[in-house]
Amino acid sequence: MIRDMSETDFELFWPTFQSIIQAQETYAFEPTISKEEAYELWCVQPLKTFVYIENGTVLGSYYLKANAMGPSSHVSNCGYMVCEQARGKGVAKKLCIHSQSVAKQEGFKAMQFNSVVSTNETAVSLWQKLGFEIVGVLPKAYKHLRFGYVDSYVMYKWL
Repeated sequence: MIRDMSETDFELFWPTFQSIIQAQETYAFEPTISKEEAYELWCVQPLKTFVYIENGTVLGSYYLKANAMGPSSHVSNCGYMVCEQARGKGVAKKLCIHSQSVAKQEGFKAMQFNSVVSTNETAVSLWQKLGFEIVGVLPKAYKHLRFGYVDSYVMYKWL
């Protein structure tokens, strides 16, 4: 079930958020971010934040916000996280499909991912299967904990 994320849901989601950030493989968030700062970033600042729950377990989450303001406010932006035990089971796909539907309902015309780390091949492949295109390459824009400086992609889809 995908629904709006509550503070209680975030408490359950926090270990997933923390492990993903500390891995330094996919997100450009400070690895030492506090739970309070993470909640502000993931749940308060975005337009909407959703959680994927199955049998009382938080399997993943995403936020939706405008990518920019003014004349570019028709382009949305999302971030997705899935807990380790749920990866490869279609959770990210369901979250992305849901996010596109919500984005359309909110009046957005497109969706842009600003920095998809090139070594995150599973995500890159999934986003491409869901109609996103790589429209730009940011050379060595991400300092991966294991691989050092790697490229990031800007991915885009007209909704």
